Amino acid sequence: MNHPHLSVRKQCELLTVNRGCIYYKPVEEKPENIVMMRLMDEHLMNHPTEGVESMVYWLRDHGFPIGPKRIRRLFRVMGHNTIYRRKNLTKAGLREYIRPYLLRGLDIVRPNQLWCTDITYIPMRKGFMYLTAVMDVYSRKILAWGISNSMDASWCLEVLKQAIARYGKPEIVNSDQGSQYTSATWIQYLEGCDIKISMDGKGRATDNTWIERFWKSLKYDYVYLNPSDDGFELFEGVQNHIEYYHSKVHHGTGEKPDVRYNVQLLAA
Repeated sequence: MNHPHLSVRKQCELLTVNRGCIYYKPVEEKPENIVMMRLMDEHLMNHPTEGVESMVYWLRDHGFPIGPKRIRRLFRVMGHNTIYRRKNLTKAGLREYIRPYLLRGLDIVRPNQLWCTDITYIPMRKGFMYLTAVMDVYSRKILAWGISNSMDASWCLEVLKQAIARYGKPEIVNSDQGSQYTSATWIQYLEGCDIKISMDGKGRATDNTWIERFWKSLKYDYVYLNPSDDGFELFEGVQNHIEYYHSKVHHGTGEKPDVRYNVQLLAA
């Protein structure tokens, strides 16, 4: 965001980005917890079925004398849910907002037919933040994204609204069953826009595989190699990686996504 002629406010207006997201400070944790969560995050990207007990033994093997109670807390902080088949123990108050998975057997043949969204934990040098993104599944294009130090539903909805403002509304939006997406705020907005809502099944590792692949690319190609110190640095790094990701031609459709939405700033 260090443009020689444009203010941060103007750059954010050009990109339709909430200016507040680049001023967020990383969430602080004890240094040893930051190290453990960084190690856990990388390990869980490749082994999403690892649970509390497995992580206890794995971290002990790496020199951390840790117990299951602490692992459970760190899992909650990271927003991690172990992937395995289990009974649906969602609180009764949220069941009315859970929607079925609509994508089984669906042929994805056009833009705006299906969008997917998710949240991921982003380790930083002295803390962590969260990143949410909205992807068009047909083109694999990241339509909108945001950074925050909390995982509230209003933030996720704001990013979705940015995507709709730029590209029009989709036919279907798919997400997991996280509290952000099983909230009245999220459900009522999408249903009010006549957008079909699809949610991953509990314990399903592959229902939202498109955005999971993007998270893996982002973390291995940028986040783990270049831990950020602050929101500005993280914003620029994520933006640069998305441009790189959009430039690849071997996504599912074999087409190169349109990246005009952020070229305005680069050309300025």
